Amino acid sequence: MLNLAMMLEDSAQRLPERDAVVLGDTQLSYAAVNAAANQVANLLTERGIRPGDRVALSCANVPYFPIVYYGILKAGAVVVPLNVLLKAREIAYHLADSGAKAYFCFEGSAELPLGAEGWIGCEGVAACEHFFLITADPAAPSPIKNAVTLGASMAAASPQFDTVATEPGDTAVILYTSGTTGEPKGAELSHANMVLNALTCHRLFGVVDHDVHLVTLPLFHSFGQTVQMNAGFGTGATLVLLPRFDPNSALSLMSRENVTFFAGVPTMYWSLLGVSADNIDVDKIAGNLRMAVSGGAALPVEILVQIHRVFGVEVREGYGLSETSPVATFNHPGQAAKPGSIGQPIWGVRVRLIDDNWNDVPEGEAGEIAIRGHNVMKGYLGRPEATEEAINDGWFRTGDIGRRDPDGYYYIVDRAKDMVVRGGFNVYPREVEEVLLTHPAVSLVAVLGVPHERHGEEVKAYVIRKPGMEVTEADLVEWCKRTMAGYKYPRLVEFRDTLPMTATGKILKRELRT
Repeated sequence: MLNLAMMLEDSAQRLPERDAVVLGDTQLSYAAVNAAANQVANLLTERGIRPGDRVALSCANVPYFPIVYYGILKAGAVVVPLNVLLKAREIAYHLADSGAKAYFCFEGSAELPLGAEGWIGCEGVAACEHFFLITADPAAPSPIKNAVTLGASMAAASPQFDTVATEPGDTAVILYTSGTTGEPKGAELSHANMVLNALTCHRLFGVVDHDVHLVTLPLFHSFGQTVQMNAGFGTGATLVLLPRFDPNSALSLMSRENVTFFAGVPTMYWSLLGVSADNIDVDKIAGNLRMAVSGGAALPVEILVQIHRVFGVEVREGYGLSETSPVATFNHPGQAAKPGSIGQPIWGVRVRLIDDNWNDVPEGEAGEIAIRGHNVMKGYLGRPEATEEAINDGWFRTGDIGRRDPDGYYYIVDRAKDMVVRGGFNVYPREVEEVLLTHPAVSLVAVLGVPHERHGEEVKAYVIRKPGMEVTEADLVEWCKRTMAGYKYPRLVEFRDTLPMTATGKILKRELRT
């Protein structure tokens, strides 16, 4: 037996009274989180959810995320975490593609009405038989007509549950990723994948008596999910939740909650340096902070140096993908960290640089990064051809081009073809292009990333209008905003009469970048 829910259960047995999650004035102990997760597991089994069934979860960084996440796992079901910025159309696609039989959806806010979008998305998916609306106040009535709230559903559920004995190779989590092109694909990650990656984080970060994590990375993303929630719960850490990153709030929480561990993307570190220190006890933060981790994109050396100067902590960079659970390489503590490097392979993982035919490239040359180890996914859900293309003899080809120095440290030379990383989120141009092409005035479009000081990259669309049709940049941006998740839609639109192409009609995006 191996079940990822043991990361919570073991700590609840050892440290029942310790705070597991903190959000504002709300503090929930490990015993309380575990009991609530048991209620979710009982709720699911009573509704006919069986081991191996998929259950989707759309939830911000609030205590209900780990409660529902581990409750699904306890029932032997598979968690399908969804990005909270998805719109109804996108939600419906993910629910249908995953075959989710139940869906837990946070109500959101006036600015981000996730509950309403989720309800609409779920209505059109026949296989999704159960919809549970997560309200901030569990006793509040449902603001959506006919929608059942999780609070009301859990009220009669028992806080005792015997966790289903899943096997190491059983699927635990499905994380959606587009790779580099096409529709989002579900990467199937086993209990062994997720547990071993979390335990390896313990080796990387060190296990202390009591870590306090500031969690501002979205928990639906593999970075926050493994590196902070699963790894943190496995050591009895306290997770201080920040649903929406704001540098002032982040620093205030670091000081107030005596935070020892912070993980973020480069833009977060950049933002922290821009905060006035007048009302922030920087010395207290620096005295408590023992570990800072960065991923998602290369951290500029200047920011790394300034973080060390201001907060007294050395930021350690790593690399991984949803398909690798996610951590694959890291700048290991106890060894020299190399700025700009993604470090060396983690325990139990091997890395190669290969050419298009899976052959190793000559020493010193750049090649595509391939990864093999306990962290590599089982495959893409329902897509055997895509799985076969990505995995060969256990090696997963990432699509990222890297190089290796004489000391065995790896560096990213170029990202996967055309992918845009905006504020740490992957944006896949083809998906955006396909949506834009449904606009009545758009004839042809090319989407790519352009440099942006704060977000790293911004999404830009080069558009050819249909003859006789008129649409302004503002009109098109607003239309995109209504039809795509907030991190995806292009903020920049440039109209052109033609786009550069090859003789076969393929758009030459590299010429648009010049």
